[in-house]
Amino acid sequence: MKPSVLILHASGTNRDEETVRACEMAGARAEVVHINRMRAGERRLADYDMLILPGGFSYGDALGAGVRWALDLRVYLQDELLDFAGRGRLILGICNGFQALVKSGLLPGALGDEKEGEPAREKPIEREVTLTDNAQGRFECRWVYLMPNAGAAAPVVSAIEEPIFCPVAHGEGRFRAGADTLVRLRAGRCIAFQYATASGELAEGAYPLNPNGSVADIAGICNPAGNIIGLMPHPEDHIEAVQSPSRRGGGLGLQLFKAMVESVQ
Repeated sequence: MKPSVLILHASGTNRDEETVRACEMAGARAEVVHINRMRAGERRLADYDMLILPGGFSYGDALGAGVRWALDLRVYLQDELLDFAGRGRLILGICNGFQALVKSGLLPGALGDEKEGEPAREKPIEREVTLTDNAQGRFECRWVYLMPNAGAAAPVVSAIEEPIFCPVAHGEGRFRAGADTLVRLRAGRCIAFQYATASGELAEGAYPLNPNGSVADIAGICNPAGNIIGLMPHPEDHIEAVQSPSRRGGGLGLQLFKAMVESVQ
């Protein structure tokens, strides 16, 4: 049986269908479910193998990118989400979905503060990092190279063997973390993707390779357990070579979705 994916929709998200297609091409079954249906109990997170929060502009980003959606996650779905994550199920947030995971505190999660034997669903959610306005002070829409971290705690990231070439489309994608938190992110192997050159060298903060000024070129992170992943770029927008501006093969974002599906088969 194909793994099942719940693609969580909130008013304003707009990358749902692209995400569905990426999941289906990777060999999964995907269903788009509005968060209000989750609140009403029409769908249960526990009935799915994976959860994806897609990109877009949830609630018009009226309170800041992902903030209102993050509030929904904390108020209405926190227990379900922590139970789902505690069972090792995969959660992926893309762009606005990444922002929501960060601003809800689900990413990066507890960085080395876990007590032995404490169930994940009972841990408080606290924020240690954020995603804020791009350093250039404007919306960025361009293609970038992502270098997957072979040493990341997330097996689906370390399984990706080549850089991903895909677009960014955001105004608030600048990853920020204090020096101490950055040390702990590295120690916890939580840096999942970094902005890079076409040859795979890190961008070293150079614009436009690093399109938003993110610290340490961080484009995506994972939790220490490796089953919650978020990234700002859109791998679902490059799942076939014809979608690339160069029309060349390689660098497909489909690698990420295939790795996710393979991890639960």
